[in-house]
Amino acid sequence: MAINVGMVSLGCPKNQVDAEMMLSKIKNYGYEIKGDAALCDVVIINTCGFIESAKAEAIENIMEFITLKNEGRIKHIIVTGCLAERYKEQILEEMPEVDAVVGIGSNDKICEVVDRVCADEKLQSYGEKEDLSLCGDRILTTLPFYAYLKIAEGCDNCCSYCAIPKIRGRFRSKPMEEVIKEAQTLAKEGVKELVLIAQDTTRYGEDLYGEYSLAKLLKELCKIDGFEWIRVLYCYPDKITDELLDVIASEDKVAKYIDMPLQHCNDEILSAMNRPVNKKDTVKLIQKIRKKIPDITLRTTLIAGFPGESEEQFEELCEFVKQTKFNRLGCFAYSQEEDTVAGEMPNQIDEEIRAKRAEIIMQEQTVIMQRDNENKLGKTIKVVLEGADKYAGCYFGRSEADAPDIDGKVFFTTDKQHTMGDFINVKVTEILDYDLFGEEI
Repeated sequence: MAINVGMVSLGCPKNQVDAEMMLSKIKNYGYEIKGDAALCDVVIINTCGFIESAKAEAIENIMEFITLKNEGRIKHIIVTGCLAERYKEQILEEMPEVDAVVGIGSNDKICEVVDRVCADEKLQSYGEKEDLSLCGDRILTTLPFYAYLKIAEGCDNCCSYCAIPKIRGRFRSKPMEEVIKEAQTLAKEGVKELVLIAQDTTRYGEDLYGEYSLAKLLKELCKIDGFEWIRVLYCYPDKITDELLDVIASEDKVAKYIDMPLQHCNDEILSAMNRPVNKKDTVKLIQKIRKKIPDITLRTTLIAGFPGESEEQFEELCEFVKQTKFNRLGCFAYSQEEDTVAGEMPNQIDEEIRAKRAEIIMQEQTVIMQRDNENKLGKTIKVVLEGADKYAGCYFGRSEADAPDIDGKVFFTTDKQHTMGDFINVKVTEILDYDLFGEEI
């Protein structure tokens, strides 16, 4: 009887790409893949382990499948991804029902691991972090019209609050010819929106070509037929060059959207975070971006409650948010992580205060988003169709200003028949909190 394998992938799109590559290996090896992991013989849980909430979600998922295993509904559990890389022996010690723990450097051995757990072996497999393959076939787990393309792995920025360099290793770019080859394959498969990802996309190419090469890569990707939007996530402010801004401004296929995690605005906090920027330069950069690309959608993420953050420094952050008026913003309460510099800092702030400060920032952003959406009333925007809401009697999708799984939706009515992935002109007529409502014209 064929062995069924299921995958649950948690966390960021970068982790999702790793999962897609493992799924392709598993299928090509001859195992049968099922969409519902609870109905499989072997379950692979591809975990995130970046911050406390992500670790809690990963453990919760593992425990759910341990329950299914104890009930005899599944046979074997394999844990992969960042939690597996970060906590190694602890997973098997604390959750002995898990059959295998696989670090990111052993993802290419996933079929061998499945073989061995099916032979009732219990094992750990840890290759070098740099052995994580950047190239290979994938089984896409996104909606069919868009896909993530990982252009680099690892990180050298060493922000004091972040464990990613220890989990994922040194920064390493995927050769440009391999990126272009993969993009061409995705376009032939019907992908219309390409989303470029890495821990730091703006550093792309420095290790291979001696210079930041994201702008050159974007120009090459724009030559590929089939893409409607090419979107870039995770841009570090100190590496956003004039050349990159010029490409975003001039190339029709490049989405007028920049995701630029800033984390804070206060210079002392930024220094403690080991962020290579300051408030003055950040403000100048934002002004430059908006001047060069007037219709840009600017997204950022912030951290509230970093160790030692005073009330005055937090008020400065609030005022920065009010004045800058980011189109999209997410604020997270600081997560104290072991094996990080910040985790050992004195003056750790009470968890409840951290959460409250993050909530205050998001309340400020809600007001900004409301005004931003009000400016879209009566205007026509291009929307990619993602699905239909049968109960509401309308379709929904995203605009160029909305990244998948991060930003809002656009709901709309139409008398025409459409299929997923169609691009439709929608006139905005109403605001629904963070979302928009309109009608096809």
